[in-house]
Amino acid sequence: MITFKRINHIHIAVAPDRLEEAKAFYTEVIGLELIDRPNHLFKMPGYWFNIGDAQLHIGVEAPLPVSTRHTAFEVEDVDAALKYLEGKVKLSEEPAVPGWRRFSFYDPFGNRIELLQVLK
Repeated sequence: MITFKRINHIHIAVAPDRLEEAKAFYTEVIGLELIDRPNHLFKMPGYWFNIGDAQLHIGVEAPLPVSTRHTAFEVEDVDAALKYLEGKVKLSEEPAVPGWRRFSFYDPFGNRIELLQVLK
């Protein structure tokens, strides 16, 4: 049996010609902290960012079709996050799940990101 502790990092992909645009989106629009990446260990370029006690890694690959795959991040105030992102990204409503308030958005590279708040 495996005992999981937490998410360490999430890796998403962007088209090679959009990597710098992805860096700008995740730092300037979303507000993530860019951190050092040991580039000498990898054949392909990319960037790493802090997200609380986890990381987001961005790498490059050929464009993919739209998928239901996604990454979900728990946030303190989902309504404030929704208000902040309105007009900046393509927003998507999510079906109601008891005990959660949530929505998702697509980054400019086709990656679906869900933001959720656990209701108490």
